[in-house]
Amino acid sequence: MDSSLVDATRVVGVPTDVLVVFGVVLFALALFTTELLPVDVTAILVMVMLIVLEPWTGISPAEGISGFSNEATITVLAMLILSEGVARTGVVQMLGTRMAAFAGDDLRKQLLAVIGVSGPASGFVNNTPVVAILVPVVTDLAHEGHTSPSKLLIPLSYASMFGGMLTLVGTSTNLLASNVAGRLGGQYPTLHRFSMFEFTQLGVVVLLTGSLYLLFVGHHLLPERIPPEEDYVDEYEMDEYLTEVVVDDDSPLVGSTVEEAIDTERFDVDVLQLVRGERTFLEPIRQTTVQAGDALTLRTDRGTLSRLLTDGGLTPVGARMADEDLGPGDESSLFEVVIPRGSALVGETLASSTFRERYDASVLAFRRGRERIRDRLEAVRIGVGDTLLVQASANSVDRLAANPDFIVAHQPPDPDYRTDKIPVALAIVAGVVALPALDVYPILVSALAGVVAMVVTDVLRPSELYDSVEWSVIFLLAGVIPLGVALERSGGAELLGQAVAASADFLPVVGVLWVFYIATGLVTEVISNNASVVLMIPVAVEAATRIGADPFAFVLAVTFAASTSFLGPIGYQTNLFVYGPGGYRFTDYFRIGAPLQILLSVVTVAGIVAFWGV
Repeated sequence: MDSSLVDATRVVGVPTDVLVVFGVVLFALALFTTELLPVDVTAILVMVMLIVLEPWTGISPAEGISGFSNEATITVLAMLILSEGVARTGVVQMLGTRMAAFAGDDLRKQLLAVIGVSGPASGFVNNTPVVAILVPVVTDLAHEGHTSPSKLLIPLSYASMFGGMLTLVGTSTNLLASNVAGRLGGQYPTLHRFSMFEFTQLGVVVLLTGSLYLLFVGHHLLPERIPPEEDYVDEYEMDEYLTEVVVDDDSPLVGSTVEEAIDTERFDVDVLQLVRGERTFLEPIRQTTVQAGDALTLRTDRGTLSRLLTDGGLTPVGARMADEDLGPGDESSLFEVVIPRGSALVGETLASSTFRERYDASVLAFRRGRERIRDRLEAVRIGVGDTLLVQASANSVDRLAANPDFIVAHQPPDPDYRTDKIPVALAIVAGVVALPALDVYPILVSALAGVVAMVVTDVLRPSELYDSVEWSVIFLLAGVIPLGVALERSGGAELLGQAVAASADFLPVVGVLWVFYIATGLVTEVISNNASVVLMIPVAVEAATRIGADPFAFVLAVTFAASTSFLGPIGYQTNLFVYGPGGYRFTDYFRIGAPLQILLSVVTVAGIVAFWGV
């Protein structure tokens, strides 16, 4: 390429290299915010753009894909596998169940149980799977303890974030921040990779402060979006959509299979179950032959039902449907599943994913934020964070609970936990933590060795390794890491740091540190926590250097702010997990999270000053 193009003149005093990188950053922020593409696809697109624009970004093809071999990426991958190994043993679930027995129907004790399990556990097992494991435990605790799940699920997510700051391995953000700090260490002598317990003392302060807030203040700010003991039929307002009908003797449906009996092109109807005498037929029932006298449970609206009764020779029973009518004894259950990021169902419909056939389960309704969808379900495109009301047999619940495409907000009736492997799994995790803490091996080596140990000792089967990894997180990390390098190499970080450093003219150093904490928290709300760390740390380090402060203090402020995102369900994966099962609105997170964010901004900055100075 012509050097005159590469060495392009400055535009309004800003080098073209910086403008190009800023353009890529703004483009990435727009896609992360709008989610026009999945976050992992956006990250890969950014990687490609940086490579294509190499003359300005300075990112060669080898550097562009270096995120895949980055120590942070591989370590996060290994820690996700280790977390899955612990989950397979059932130790976290069992601990949660015992704490639930302690809590009873006392809300304060229930909160203490939720925080007491999720907080400490998240320090040693990645906090994202901890929340995924505990959502059904806490939901069942709420129903059994006559408490609204809305009072407990946001505290579950927040407590896991507090706990994630206890150690280096508590969250992927810590590992990525450590990697960025280590990379910058060549330029800034006070910077280095985090040790295993580098910031544990501050993490304990954050955990205790946040826990006290949730116990004595936070739960008062959370409304009961789901009333205690309300069944799913009421919660999803399904009264007008669930009906039991009996097949008349002269019905034209007699002799047809369920699949043939009702033309789903003409009628928006799902047959949920068929009862014949003492026998109940559940999914798969499409090939079951309809007989006179059969009782069919239908999901349909009243207008469609009226036409179906006339055309189909059916008589409505007329009784109001309830949860127990759709989950008779041990034969079937009514429960919710949440669609997480990275699920194979995102972007699909129930029809295109062949949901009923693949999972032997029927979807009765969708919940998307405040909206409840009960019509034309087969055509609804599934999105991240959607909550599906599902009816299925006990075996199907177990299969769904074991599938990484779902988070089942209900404990499976017959979970297949490997309880005999609990001591082995805990010993492996202890070794993974202890080896880097004692400076025997780095965390990358101990984590990979732990993965091998999990397989060798049969805690995990080889076929389960790939399903254990949240691949969207891995691709996100690999994609955003070169973006941070480009921001630093082009001089963009220096320019932004210089602009922020100007605030030192009217703010003390501690004030500038606090500004970075707040700014990082806000950025994390619109993009991911990992992306915010990559973008903010180089800027924070440059600003600290310009005002004569310790860059390490600023790195810690950014790291803690990115890992404690409380203002909405989008910024942090665990907040999204509890969004549907809690029946929350976006404003609920802000209502409880804004005071907490301000409180922890003061406590965290004060802790950094007290423990490390500025």
